[in-house]
Amino acid sequence: MRWWRIVVDDQGDLQRYLSDFHVGETFRGPVTTLTDEHFRSFALLTGDDHPIHYDEAYAAAHPMGKRVAHGLLLMSLTAVGATPLASHIHESLLAFAGQSCRFLSAATVGDTVWPEFEVHEIVEKSGNRGLLKLRVRLVCETGVLLDGEHVYLMLMEPSD
Repeated sequence: MRWWRIVVDDQGDLQRYLSDFHVGETFRGPVTTLTDEHFRSFALLTGDDHPIHYDEAYAAAHPMGKRVAHGLLLMSLTAVGATPLASHIHESLLAFAGQSCRFLSAATVGDTVWPEFEVHEIVEKSGNRGLLKLRVRLVCETGVLLDGEHVYLMLMEPSD
């Protein structure tokens, strides 16, 4: 049996530290239906205005056959900060230490997507710190769009 330490912050949120996670634990992020506004806003933010993202005629003649989402837009939808978990790790999270991903399929306007996370490794470091490694997938109705990893530097235990 696993005993959970209860640490509540001043907003009443249960706080989790690295030692509270276990390999195999899973959680999901919010569901998003991609819109033209997502594509436009991301292009304005990043300056990536390749016509595959906004020009119907160009996209129809392209091997993709239709407009597709920016890859980095899809990666951004896997941000743990946008999930309910964020309010439970704000005291233990020290840094976003790394990310990798492989794009497996394209997404377009109207696709409904959601991130899925699985704890696949916990690496203890010195000084009450360690790494939380999450397998990350962005999924839609037709399958997995991207598969990758996030790495977070976290406190192992609350500091006294």
